[in-house]
Amino acid sequence: MLEASNNCKGMSLIELLLGIALMGILTTFAVPSYKAWVQNSKIRNSASSIQNGLQLARAEAIKRNQRVQLELRGVNSAWTVCVSPSPAGNCPNPDDSSTIQSRATGDGGSSSITVNTTLAGPYVFDGLGTLRSPSPAANTLIRITVDINPSVLPAADSRDLQIIMGAGGNSRLCDPNLSSSGTDPRRCP
Repeated sequence: MLEASNNCKGMSLIELLLGIALMGILTTFAVPSYKAWVQNSKIRNSASSIQNGLQLARAEAIKRNQRVQLELRGVNSAWTVCVSPSPAGNCPNPDDSSTIQSRATGDGGSSSITVNTTLAGPYVFDGLGTLRSPSPAANTLIRITVDINPSVLPAADSRDLQIIMGAGGNSRLCDPNLSSSGTDPRRCP
């Protein structure tokens, strides 16, 4: 005679509902952090893109031994690197044969990103890689601040970044929210 086995494997309906409820509670706490992480990644991508554009303009100026400029297009993270027009002016829009490289707002950034500068560009580098225009005052740095619209992410959650550039043309990405007196290498001078 066959006997019924009571060794059932699986889970009951109550265990399944408890698991779903637990996942829902954890998701509720994780979504705001995930949103802040995504927006801060957009700030980082935009700042890195602009810094890469500056480095490209400087390298191309040295390579070509002529003036090359980076122009920020609008208040978002779009930029264009071109051979500096003569007389000095803006890079061609739309791009033409003098354009070396361009980045649109949507390339790694977002329209909610805002870019502010202490000295407006275009940033012109000469054949030695030295920043020729705009000329910063003695012992000052050009600061390009990249942040996000406060309606998208509260300022307390935003990790704003700065690109600082010296008269020699070298640039560096830094965090203005870190103490300037500390030893953290990410801090701004």
